[in-house]
Amino acid sequence: MLSKEQNERLTQVGSGTPMGELLRRYWHPVAATSEFSGKFPLKRRLLGEDLLVYRDGNGNYSAIEPVCAHRRATLEFGCIEKDGIRCPYHGWKYDITGQCVDMPAEPANSTYKAKVKLTAYPGMEMGGLVWLYLGPQPQPLLPRFDLFVWDRCLRDIGQVSLPCNFVQIMENSVDPHHVEWLHGMLGRYMRGGSASDDLFSKHAVKIGFDTFEYGIIKRRLVAGQTEESDSWKIGHPLVFPTMLRVGGGGHNQYQIRVPVDDVTTHLYYYSAYQPLDETIAVPHQDVIPLYEMLLRWPDGSPCMDVTEIQDMLVWITQSPIVDRTLERLVTSDVGLHHLRKLYFSEMEKVEQGLDPLGVVRDPAKNTMIELPQERHTYGAGTEFLRATLLNGQAQFSPLLPEIMAMFGLSNLTTDGQLKQAQRPLTD
Repeated sequence: MLSKEQNERLTQVGSGTPMGELLRRYWHPVAATSEFSGKFPLKRRLLGEDLLVYRDGNGNYSAIEPVCAHRRATLEFGCIEKDGIRCPYHGWKYDITGQCVDMPAEPANSTYKAKVKLTAYPGMEMGGLVWLYLGPQPQPLLPRFDLFVWDRCLRDIGQVSLPCNFVQIMENSVDPHHVEWLHGMLGRYMRGGSASDDLFSKHAVKIGFDTFEYGIIKRRLVAGQTEESDSWKIGHPLVFPTMLRVGGGGHNQYQIRVPVDDVTTHLYYYSAYQPLDETIAVPHQDVIPLYEMLLRWPDGSPCMDVTEIQDMLVWITQSPIVDRTLERLVTSDVGLHHLRKLYFSEMEKVEQGLDPLGVVRDPAKNTMIELPQERHTYGAGTEFLRATLLNGQAQFSPLLPEIMAMFGLSNLTTDGQLKQAQRPLTD
């Protein structure tokens, strides 16, 4: 249980708040590179700030406050040029730092433009996503975590926005016991029982959490396993402060929880499919597709038969911000204690002027950051992969047939594919 003040400290993400300042020490994804095909910038909201994100003619990414300093006209319809963006109303131009560099109607010898600067933030591309940094300078490096820079894999990106705070989503990541109930018991209830439901129904007899250089290693030992099993000996990481890495059997994924504001979180499910058998050919991929994840099927029923959507629909029911003054935690909630303690300690570091956990500044350490990840989750490899493809959010992906063919699973048909086929045509 937390006090009201502690809960606010934990969940408020705006500028000047303890959590908001902590989060501003990290890079956050706000768009896929495939979205930058139009003439205008993309509207985004991050950490309570409304921004316009664009790629200039030189290929540089930037985010800028959404109105021109001149007479407060929108830059939403700004003209993107080689080295900046120009207001559609009177032509004031801003470079990627937000500095005004041109006022066309002013005298040629005017120096007033040097006094005008909008708030702007640097952007970078990595792994088909565009990332922003909203914190103080000097900015840290954008961490080159493995899946974003791997070769020999197929990637796709699912996305969805949820009307709730990011912390309750992150707390789910240090709660192994929910798996056997929400994904095992409920999965069996929804689907009538399957091998994947048996997999997720396995009881965790032991759980453990260890802080490491980039976050928390989560371990679990399920009934029938020994401590030599991948899930205990290796585990998988919560990447502080907003990501979880999961996978097994050739499926690898970052679940990225982007704090839009106090009561909204945008999720990216970034998957990299890489066969464990290195002799299997991986198809060439030019563009990483971005697709929408459904919360409800076309007939209006909730997607409670999709593993990841089970989580999402429960997070939403906890209210936009969980009232942690009312909760009753027990011994099995040790992971929540661990994560909250880490959030509070890292907020204190920032208040002391120090870098928090996982900030990367050494280029020598940033060629590719390989994170520990079990391969045989729950003691299963191919079985876990089948469960992911048949009952997980992968069924929304346009790449699903290609992924299943690569793994030799083309003969399988997901329940989701059948329901998607029932969607009425609107075009």
